[in-house]
Amino acid sequence: MAYTIFFATSTGKTEDVADKLKELLPGTEAKDVDNIGSAADLASAEALICCVPTWNTGADEGRSGTAWDTYAEEIPSMDFSGKSVAIVGLGDSSSYSDYFCDAMEELYTAFLQAGAKIIGKVPTDGYTFAESKSVIDGKFCGLAIDEDNESDLTDQRLADWVKQINSEA
Repeated sequence: MAYTIFFATSTGKTEDVADKLKELLPGTEAKDVDNIGSAADLASAEALICCVPTWNTGADEGRSGTAWDTYAEEIPSMDFSGKSVAIVGLGDSSSYSDYFCDAMEELYTAFLQAGAKIIGKVPTDGYTFAESKSVIDGKFCGLAIDEDNESDLTDQRLADWVKQINSEA
């Protein structure tokens, strides 16, 4: 499976995580969604890993505060049938414990509506947070990463998750 990593970043942390994923998946390309031409670029990928930060905490929509917010509106009208999509969300489980990685859910819902096969859901075990819109049926709808408070866990979480998505794709 050939993944393309798509990311958006405000502070550089989401790009750093995308770069770590690129190292774990040799031959994988990473693209900043601020620099792609349109949502059609997303659809042209064989399989997608989408890395999204959460900034607009508590908002009903547009929770990433990045170009992902626009694409999340466009994706549902597109055809992603049969494409594997995995999502990585970044958030702050301490300062924003009530909104931890909320932006993941927007991409999850958008790609689900477009017919994508969502892979890479992870249990909430081992995470400390109060609430997250990205917890669906008892699991995160992707991989939650907290570079602010749990950066020491990031490398192992990414390595385990890459094995998981490769087995699910």
